[in-house]
Order: sequence, then structure tokens, then C-alpha cells
Amino acid sequence: MSARLTRRPAEAEAVLVSQDVLSRLKGDILDGRFAPGARLRFAELQREYGAGIGTLREALSHLLPEGLVELDANRGFRVAAISAEELRDVSALHVEFECRAIVASVKHGDEAWEAGLVLAFHRLSKIERLSREERKARSSEWLAAHRDFHRALVAACPSRWLLRLRGQLYDHMERYRLVSQRHRPLGPSKRAEHEAIRDAAIAREAERAGALLAAHLRETTETVLRHAPQFMPAAP
Repeated sequence: MSARLTRRPAEAEAVLVSQDVLSRLKGDILDGRFAPGARLRFAELQREYGAGIGTLREALSHLLPEGLVELDANRGFRVAAISAEELRDVSALHVEFECRAIVASVKHGDEAWEAGLVLAFHRLSKIERLSREERKARSSEWLAAHRDFHRALVAACPSRWLLRLRGQLYDHMERYRLVSQRHRPLGPSKRAEHEAIRDAAIAREAERAGALLAAHLRETTETVLRHAPQFMPAAP
């Protein structure tokens, strides 16, 4: 094999480090560890992630087109701001794309897709059956299981572009939900809603699955908006 086609170990390791930094930085922005609008200073990021400026700049450049960070002229990067107006805009698009994706997924899903959905729901429901205190203690596990469940619902959608755009909108909605969660009590388990969506999908009731999912997503948005004055800056 040509040397040009063989990635050297050092290069492969650098790619892994870069991906790890990107993943960690994105996660910290999504869950509100870096506050909306906050400056992202390279010196602080270097201490936090143990990475060089080049790796950090590359990670931030990836997050720029995703709308999670903004370039502040002559001052570097900052976390993208949030607002109730943007939340409503993102939510409307998220519902539309998510519902289009699940309808297509249900119509095209095979047995492997169905098995993956059942497994994803099982993992999520194990956490959602726990007491409120236990769910709070295992919030990071719930976040991963919840993301996997929603991804499993749409996994059989044949449109890669739809899935890509849907994924970006999911991330933005997750950011709003996680930031607001710091300012509100833990709500009731969503297990019944998730189960109803799963049942409709498994029964191949595509339109019903889409309607249930839309109601589920809109309710989440309304919950976030109820707490918006506590974590969003007031309009000028």
C-alpha cells in the first residue's frame, strides 16, 4: 500500500485527540457549562482540555457553522447567544424535520431497524422507571440513552441530508433544554410518551408516530419557555 494512503500512527493519534477535544467542547457548550455569550479564551481551554491552540482552533471552527459558537471580531470565539425568539424558530424547524424523518423511517424500516428501536427504548426506559432522585443522579446516562432513542426512531430514514439537518436541530434544542434545566426542577418521567411513540413506530403507523413525536417535542419547548426569563437575557 502506498505510503500516501497509510496514515502514520502519530497522525492517527492527532486525529483522535482532535475528535476527543471537539466532542468534549461541544458537550460542554450543549449542557451550559460554558454560558451562552461567554468568551472562549484559549488559555483557559488549553488548561481544561490539555490541547494545543491549533487543535482548539480546529474544534471551534467545526462548531462555527453549526451555530454553537460565534466569531467575535478581533476578540476570538464566544459561545453563541440564546433567546426565546431563536428557541421558537429552532423548535418549529426541529419539529418539522424530526417528524418528516420519523415518518420516512417508519415506512422504510426493516427488522434490524425495529430491533434497534426496541433496544434503544429498553435502555432508556430502565432509567426512566427509576425514582426522581435516582434519575437525577444518572442524568448523564439518561442524556445518552435519550439521544440514542430519538436517533433510533429516525435511523431508517433514507435521506442523509434530512438526518444531518435534523441532527443539528436536535443539538440546538438539547442546548436550550439543558441550559433551562439548571433553572427548573426535574420534571416527571417521559416514559409513557416515549413508549407511545415507540408503539406507533413498531406498528408501522407512520403518521400517528409523527403526530405523537410532534406533541412530545412541542411540550418540551413549552416547558423550556416557561423558565426562559430565568436563563435568557431580557430583550433590549
